[in-house]
Amino acid sequence: MPPITIALIVIVALLAGMGGVLDQFQFHQPLVACSLIGLVSGHLVEGVTLGGMLQMIALGWANVGAAMAPDAALASVASAIIMVLALPSGGTSPTEVDHAITAAIAMAVPLSIAGLFLTMVCRTIAIPIAHIMDAAAVKGNFRMIEIWQVIAILMQGVRIAIPAAALCFIPSAAVEGILRSMPDWLSGGMAVGGGMVAAVGYAMVINMMASKEVWPFFALGFALAAISQLTLIALGVIGVSLALLYLGLKQSAEAGGGSATGDPLGDILNDY
Repeated sequence: MPPITIALIVIVALLAGMGGVLDQFQFHQPLVACSLIGLVSGHLVEGVTLGGMLQMIALGWANVGAAMAPDAALASVASAIIMVLALPSGGTSPTEVDHAITAAIAMAVPLSIAGLFLTMVCRTIAIPIAHIMDAAAVKGNFRMIEIWQVIAILMQGVRIAIPAAALCFIPSAAVEGILRSMPDWLSGGMAVGGGMVAAVGYAMVINMMASKEVWPFFALGFALAAISQLTLIALGVIGVSLALLYLGLKQSAEAGGGSATGDPLGDILNDY
């Protein structure tokens, strides 16, 4: 891998690690991180494809109280690098691209757990940094507060940048050889497993959003998606129209007092 490509990948990894804490520019999201790594490595289409599939997995990841979600930043960056290393430099066929993306998806979940351990270490180290900043605040030393704030944020970026740099030095021929030596039953199983993991991530989102008001729209969306003549724009227009219709019915019911709960669709479902 060329040195300039390695440098750009490390920069993307640094931004992804910091984005996992800042949550401002969303560099840690799989779709963003994988796309950027694909861009700097010359595999933009493959990076976007991998990022989209990993994003489906990460849809259901969320911090709940003290329980932290798996780390999407390391999973995205490391799996994208593995995919780039697995793609042959002399041209890629659809089968080789599928094998590379499948292997990257299979590695994403274990890497996300490893990233969770690394971020816990960084957060533990950040505790005394917070006390140092408190002491600087008592003295009115705002410059020192800013310095330690930057150090703490960079620490989160370095935890992704160092593993990313280490992966970049793995010979691509070794990764290609491992993928080629995989039997068909193993690569096929990884493909099926990767698809199931993406479905599980989406199912977690549905489980959090599930309510008697939402299920009819969910079922209707499945029915409309089966119509091949409808484009994504048409489906989006139908969805927005149904949402506006629902909001209009709800507001009219609240204004006229014709519904006991202010939710006409919920009242209809309760009758059944």
